[in-house]
Amino acid sequence: MCAVSSLRCNATPGQCPRADVGVQSSCDAALWVMTEQHGQGRKTMYETVLRTEDLPAADRFDVWREYLIKTHVPVELVSEHASDFRVTDRVLTLGSVAVRSMHAPPVTVRRTRKLVRQSDPEAYLVSLLCQGSMDVVHQQGRTDCRATHHPYDLVLLSTSLPNEMRVRTDEGKASLTGFSVLVPKVLLSVPTDSVDRLLARRMPGGEGAIALLFAFITQLTRDTASYGPADGPRLGTVVVDLLSAALAQVLEMENSLTPETRRRTLTLTIEAFIQQNLPDPRLAPEVVAAAHHISVSYLHRLFQERGISVAASIRRRRLERVCADLADPAMVTVPVHAIASQWGFTDGAHFSRTFRREYGMTPLEYRNRERPGIA
Repeated sequence: MCAVSSLRCNATPGQCPRADVGVQSSCDAALWVMTEQHGQGRKTMYETVLRTEDLPAADRFDVWREYLIKTHVPVELVSEHASDFRVTDRVLTLGSVAVRSMHAPPVTVRRTRKLVRQSDPEAYLVSLLCQGSMDVVHQQGRTDCRATHHPYDLVLLSTSLPNEMRVRTDEGKASLTGFSVLVPKVLLSVPTDSVDRLLARRMPGGEGAIALLFAFITQLTRDTASYGPADGPRLGTVVVDLLSAALAQVLEMENSLTPETRRRTLTLTIEAFIQQNLPDPRLAPEVVAAAHHISVSYLHRLFQERGISVAASIRRRRLERVCADLADPAMVTVPVHAIASQWGFTDGAHFSRTFRREYGMTPLEYRNRERPGIA
């Protein structure tokens, strides 16, 4: 781990994980803070965080501008809140893919023709808003494509073309929250000329592969502590697969996806289905297979690659949800059998045996351990 204060990285020259992408190797520019480094080198996983509230108000916007340029692509920034710009900006680097989560005031981001000529990583920028709205102008040739995007829409832009994003908060809100993904164009399974038809176009994300991508990125950025150095490229591949699947779905070009991308995306879709249907006691391999129009044997092969059976995956996820409720102070008066039933365990005796076999104690003993002093 690289320990960093809000103003200076304590890594020695050459240890800074951003040195290879433009940040000063001595980390003395007061531009960024790091919370966790997962491994060494470009092919691993690391996380950087900038919180401008730790800086003098007059410096916040300029510091964030420099940080964004060094962890993103060169852009121009304008904001009515520049005199006191409070932003929390996290970047999770997963091999060649960068995932960003940000909580910030309204801002306008411009990538001009001059900036494109200066530096172009030939990547796609994907934006996903949780709150607020975004007006996008994308210049393609002599034509300006304009669109307004809303929460959970997928917004696609190219670093190779000029564009402008004007992000606004909801009425009465000072800040907004959103995600972005920077991914090299060559990694996508969908042909670039087809993907370019979707630039700046509004793609609602309430369901399908876009919703799955949104959910995965939300979970990924919420908890990074459980990931190790080798997880970076794997997680980056998952992001690329889900983005490819989302774009192919909008374009009605699912056949363009590679067999590996289709298989991995299908597995993630199935896992999301399982997670959403854990309370249903009827959830079983046969139900899962039928919902996804595949055979039970093929379903078992998909999960065999992950080293766990379908039934075991369902059981483990249910037990995890039961444990979370047993440890929840707000659930202390709810009987154990009611919690178990809520997560699909209809046979009390079977549930107790399963729980003891998994955790080496009874559900009540687990609750008492997690909530000391509760009888």
